[in-house]
Amino acid sequence: MPEFYVKVGDGARFSKTVGEYDVYDFAGIPGDFSPNHVDKSYMQKSSYGRLQPHGTLLVGYMSTASTANTRPGADETPVSLGYDRVRVVGPIYFGDTITVDYRITAVNPERSRATANVEIRNRNDELVSVGTHIPKWVKNARL
Repeated sequence: MPEFYVKVGDGARFSKTVGEYDVYDFAGIPGDFSPNHVDKSYMQKSSYGRLQPHGTLLVGYMSTASTANTRPGADETPVSLGYDRVRVVGPIYFGDTITVDYRITAVNPERSRATANVEIRNRNDELVSVGTHIPKWVKNARL
């Protein structure tokens, strides 16, 4: 059997400073203008004291890391089957620099799939979000 596109232990890292523009721009895509994300005076009254980005924006950052690792093959293209057990386990604030760590934990060449653990940490190396990604490689069309 030929070598699969990824192997257990392969990974990628992606870092990004979560800016105000990122969150406001992202809010407009799904129309999620929850005060948690866009109303400073509302969030100042909360125990967090300030605005937080959308959890789904964090999944977007997970996706960025996945594409750096799920390499295409000659006859197949990697696609995402989704993210399981995604959790936000700590606060993230505007201006935080986050680092996404993406690591392949299992490979199933017979099903053309892999599994990866994804962790996001803040600038203090505190875990703030986790998830499991399932990439699959699909056959390319014959043109």
